[in-house]
Amino acid sequence: MAKAIHSMIRVLEEERSVAFYDAAFGLKVADRYPFDGFTLIYLSNPETGFELELTVNGDRAAPYDLGDGYGHLAVSVEDLAAEHARFEAAGLKPGALKQFDRDGKPLARFFFVTDPDGYKIEVLERGGRFL
Repeated sequence: MAKAIHSMIRVLEEERSVAFYDAAFGLKVADRYPFDGFTLIYLSNPETGFELELTVNGDRAAPYDLGDGYGHLAVSVEDLAAEHARFEAAGLKPGALKQFDRDGKPLARFFFVTDPDGYKIEVLERGGRFL
């Protein structure tokens, strides 16, 4: 059986992205590998073994075009309202709290936040379909 271990996104500015993911999700640099022309930065936290890989290309000056195919990353939290308030207080500009119902029952409570490079991250409350 396969085990998901990381997802990679390309970012323009290492320091800005590392600061965002730390402030938003408590992700810290687990490993950093500079190569000739690019750097790989792996972010993680104690909640999960899954990592976010940031790729910084040294010769890149313009923001990446995310195109129309990118969806989003997702994380889960215990207390969605508290996290939303924390994001607001930190100036991270979270979207509105939302809820999806199915068959008259809550399926998901969530909000989205956008990182400095335009990637969307869904923040879901634990429970129900999403643990």
